[in-house]
Amino acid sequence: MSKKLPYYLLASLIFLASRCFADDTLIDDAYNAYKNRDDKALAGYVAQMQGQPLAAYPEYWRLLLTLDQTDSGTIEAFLARYSDTPFAEKLRQEWLKSLGKQQNWTLYMEELPKLTLMDTANSCYAALAQAGDKTTLQNAKPLWLNSNDLPSNCDDLFIVMQEKGVIKDSDVWARLRLIFQANHISVAKSAASYLSKPPNSTTLKLFDRVYEDPQRMLEKKNITTKTRLGRELNFYALERVARSQPDLAVELWEKMHTNFSKEDQKYVWGRLAIQAARNHHPQALAWYKLADSDLLDNEQLAWKARAALRAADWDTLASTIAEMSPVLQEDAAWRFWKARAFRETGNQAAADALLLPLSKERNFYGQLALEELGSVVNAPAVAYHASEADVSEIEKLPAVQRASILYRHGLRWESRQEWLWAIRNMDDKHLIAAAEYAFRQEWYDLAINTADKTQLIHDFALRYPTPYRDQMKNYARENQLDEAWVYGLVRQESRFISESRSGVGAAGLMQLMPATARWIAKKIGFGQYQTNMIHELNTNIQFGTYYLRHILEVTNGQSVMATAAYNAGPGRAKRWVDDKPLEGAIYIETIPFLETRDYVKKVMSNAQYYSQRLGTQMQTIKQRLGTVTSVVNTPVEASDVDENKE
Repeated sequence: MSKKLPYYLLASLIFLASRCFADDTLIDDAYNAYKNRDDKALAGYVAQMQGQPLAAYPEYWRLLLTLDQTDSGTIEAFLARYSDTPFAEKLRQEWLKSLGKQQNWTLYMEELPKLTLMDTANSCYAALAQAGDKTTLQNAKPLWLNSNDLPSNCDDLFIVMQEKGVIKDSDVWARLRLIFQANHISVAKSAASYLSKPPNSTTLKLFDRVYEDPQRMLEKKNITTKTRLGRELNFYALERVARSQPDLAVELWEKMHTNFSKEDQKYVWGRLAIQAARNHHPQALAWYKLADSDLLDNEQLAWKARAALRAADWDTLASTIAEMSPVLQEDAAWRFWKARAFRETGNQAAADALLLPLSKERNFYGQLALEELGSVVNAPAVAYHASEADVSEIEKLPAVQRASILYRHGLRWESRQEWLWAIRNMDDKHLIAAAEYAFRQEWYDLAINTADKTQLIHDFALRYPTPYRDQMKNYARENQLDEAWVYGLVRQESRFISESRSGVGAAGLMQLMPATARWIAKKIGFGQYQTNMIHELNTNIQFGTYYLRHILEVTNGQSVMATAAYNAGPGRAKRWVDDKPLEGAIYIETIPFLETRDYVKKVMSNAQYYSQRLGTQMQTIKQRLGTVTSVVNTPVEASDVDENKE
């Protein structure tokens, strides 16, 4: 028999609940005040939220808005009070920039050693603070030799470096080449201003004309070859043409190459060769031979190696990998392909010496290496399950509690920073406990990323979780898809976060582009479809698996090519094949887009682990990758657009 609460006690509970609800909304209001740069409102929230778990946030946001006006004592007191938080690092980073802007170098240098993560702006300020030391300026040269658009305060450093003779014209030309290779035309114009004889406004317009129509500029001979800048612009125009038309670029080059020095000719052949390799041109290796091999950078060497792979030229592959920097040679990809080159040329002992340690790594190449040694890749049995006590311990951590509240309020970036701060020094057992806690909260992305960090003991159920199993299984079966492959793809696409949205608009669990979703709705007769439905779990899985089936058919049932097509568009994936059948791993390794290449490796690796987890028919990863051949007689559909979702 139930008993009624006394009226006064019920009223008290209602009051307390309403008070908690009111307090719970304060963080939303404080964040909106921060976004609106409303310092006065934030000051009010600082007072109202005292004693709450997120009390520091309105104060932190207020300090970010008022750094230039706030005395150093107030900032130092805040940083001391909240030293064990991720936002303390961010505040210190921004405070240092403020001090640098004010040229308060004494205080700047006092605080700099306390900064853990150095960003580019502070790297430039730190060098500028010690501008009297020429060695410091020399050590700052890597900041200059950068193809990216840098923070504006770096210009102050570069001016000093130029005045003190650290940056010479030769350094400007070196940076311009890097920038032209990266195709950042506005950055190139800015860098050119550091030349001892900077280009005038008329010459600067040539930069844009070369960028917009390089073929015409070369055919009309509109760029002089008599000046250094004119020669560099000719080289840039040739590379711009070679990005899509290597044969035309070589034809144009052969008509003009006698106007240039032998050194310049070798440089240009090196740039034409890398673009040819990216386009899978059969003459790529021949053009590499016309370059100066001693001057090839790591990216050029990587693409020379990939060209050798497609040509099955194992000797060239091995020698090219040997020319790479020691750091690049240690990359798992090049260790594996070097081992393959050894094996293909009969040096079994050297191959096994590389494959054995690689086979112990939990990645795509580790799986391939294990099979090369004669084993079948299986995810090992779960080595460790977190205890309830361990999970409870994680839940009590202040950073985890803050992360939970922030996540609930949609402050995902702040929540993630708190989470990363909480797990930063955890051992394997605590990482697994943290991953288990995140999984129970349905923070699947954090659960996966945290479980992935373990080194010696693992919980593969957390690394490769299977949420939404009923929907996934049903729609995979309906579309005659390998469920392990679907799970592997979704794990890579969204980490099972249904609200996920990419920078270009791909949405939901399976990261569908809006135009693709509309096409699918029409194809399957999905009445009254609206764009916001793309985030509905059931609709997203239904549409995504239908599209994946369509792409599999378009690529003649080749799952590797279909995976590439899902990311970069069917048209591109078809163009990346060869006239002859290609080993699946070689097709993947020679995908021109870095993001797509990495994506396909991870999806196929994921699928192999999921196959074991789901108990589906096991196959080797080589069998899963198969052989990739040209696609013929497949239907052309409106969805076959080359939309790179990344």
